[in-house]
Amino acid sequence: MSHVTLVNRDTPVEDLVDDYPAAIRFLVERGILCVVCGEVYWGTVGALMDQKGITDQALIIETLNAFLAETAVS
Repeated sequence: MSHVTLVNRDTPVEDLVDDYPAAIRFLVERGILCVVCGEVYWGTVGALMDQKGITDQALIIETLNAFLAETAVS
């Protein structure tokens, strides 16, 4: 059984992308570009969402964790 480490505001984007490549598409679909010109955003998930002006950060992180858990099972 796969184990998914929970993502939070302090998770480095580079670690998220390395550990869960499917997260890239999840974030892009929500207007959060974490890879630009082939380079991963340097910083945390929270800092990236702050930069993008995302206000429902807790909901996005909760949904991202559920998505990653579901992806790991399938």
